Amino acid sequence: QVYLAESGGGSVQAGGSLRLSCGYSGDTVSITSMGWFRQAPGKEREGVAAIDSDGSTNYAYSVKGRFTISRDSTKNILILQMNDLKPEDSAMYHCAAAMQAGLPSDIAALMPFFSYWGRGTHVTISV
Repeated sequence: QVYLAESGGGSVQAGGSLRLSCGYSGDTVSITSMGWFRQAPGKEREGVAAIDSDGSTNYAYSVKGRFTISRDSTKNILILQMNDLKPEDSAMYHCAAAMQAGLPSDIAALMPFFSYWGRGTHVTISV
């Protein structure tokens, strides 16, 4: 069992930045990958960024070059640094943990492999 809690959401203007944090606890040594997912009203949840235990990262095309995912395993914190934010980035952002190895490289296909989820933090970007 892994427990996750997000923080750092809020409201900013387009072009601004936010830093999301996700503290996690429990069976952390069994985590193989962690990721950030988001869901906007009326839309399906989508993968934003993921990071494997070896540090390799994977991003959705829409955020590549603007968002950076990182993980501090010594402090059990997952970070999503979001720069140059756009109104279309507005959503509820969730962090999640996977316990399986050999996940697909396509971030759009990752969601079913993540077993543990946080409740989310809301991000609103205004024009």
